[in-house]
Amino acid sequence: MIIRLENIAQYVGQTVTIQGWLYDKTDKGKLQFLQVRDGTGIAQAVVFKKDVSPEVFDQAKRLTQESSLIVTGSIRADERAPGIPGGFEIGVSDLQVVQIAAEYPITPKEHGVEFLMDQRHLWLRSSRQWAIQRVRSTAMRAMRAWLDDHGLMEVSTPVLTPSAAEGTQTLFPVEYFEQQAYLAQTGQLYNEANIFAFKSVYCFGPTFRAEKSKTRRHLTEFWMVEPEIAYCDLDQLLEVEEQFVSHVVQTCLKERAVELKYLGRDVSKLENILAPFPRIRYDEAVERLHQLEAEATDPEQKALLHIVWGDDFGAPHETALTQQFDRPVFVVGYPTQVKAFYMEPWPDRPEVCKSADLLAPEGYGEIIGGSERISNPDKLIERLKDHNLPQEPYQWYIDLRKYGSVPHSGFGLGVERTVSWICGLEHIREVSPFPRLINRLYP
Repeated sequence: MIIRLENIAQYVGQTVTIQGWLYDKTDKGKLQFLQVRDGTGIAQAVVFKKDVSPEVFDQAKRLTQESSLIVTGSIRADERAPGIPGGFEIGVSDLQVVQIAAEYPITPKEHGVEFLMDQRHLWLRSSRQWAIQRVRSTAMRAMRAWLDDHGLMEVSTPVLTPSAAEGTQTLFPVEYFEQQAYLAQTGQLYNEANIFAFKSVYCFGPTFRAEKSKTRRHLTEFWMVEPEIAYCDLDQLLEVEEQFVSHVVQTCLKERAVELKYLGRDVSKLENILAPFPRIRYDEAVERLHQLEAEATDPEQKALLHIVWGDDFGAPHETALTQQFDRPVFVVGYPTQVKAFYMEPWPDRPEVCKSADLLAPEGYGEIIGGSERISNPDKLIERLKDHNLPQEPYQWYIDLRKYGSVPHSGFGLGVERTVSWICGLEHIREVSPFPRLINRLYP
């Protein structure tokens, strides 16, 4: 019977088979301690010379790191046994070697980040990277589950687009036969077409931003989940966002406790991530930053915190604001000049738009950007002019406001930033299986 190591506790006292790879080995003469991983966990397999044939014991001694093997043996509980989840080991009765691996380049010693990134195709096998990807997978599944269960329909949006959605400075151009095309910055504009057919939708896929940034928060290719809802104003949208994020975090806590523990995550900081989340206006956020700047004694810190009304927040501003809260915080009502062209202006205050960013605590910053969209076609045309964008490529988008327009809102959540926060990581690059950075396209 072939089992998954994540379920090893269910098979105590039974003889089972594990298909996997050798993660590590300790040679104690007549005892060979094999750390076997199978993609769902790691368990110690003990090969005792007197319990197996000479051929099997010889094979166990010849195993090298990352050799592929099939192990058969009985499961026994032992709280001292290492592994993930740990506390169980396999008394080996038979072992089949599928391949003896060549000398593995990633050894237990310390390696530099650039070396490990060059070996990303192999680094993914390490326990830390394995744990991060398991959390990512669970988070993405939780996102889809919540949206599906709350009546939103997943509709795919194109990766190749004829125009910009989030500003022309971060576009990746693509030669599309005789035309100029771009890699999608977002699926949002197409989502807005989809809501008039299905009312509540979301898209989920890769997006691309040619930002020449080397910060720990930026990738040039990342995944976003983007819900869009008809007959929804900004206040209703924020309620959706906080319930959605709470569900994702609590699901990861419940289903990936072993992985989060391995990563050393302080889960107490995640346990209170429950709706409702605090809300502050952009105006108040600027006042808070001015106060922090005034209180700062370090000149460099003062410079980092400096901001004038109308500026967008940088990482130092977001970090300082989130340190004042124990859960994500909404900053509502950003200046129109720092946001995208499609956001509805605030009534009687056109310099502010109906926008909100959700900032994650512990200094992780923005994980969601959302807004109520402009629903009037004439107002949208004016905003295109304000942003010096040509009307022709957006004519189809303007048309949506001519045939049954309604108030509508939506948001985009960055998967990698969110998972980075949930896992407590220092750099976003570890969250992507194969990260794309300004200086990295390989492997």
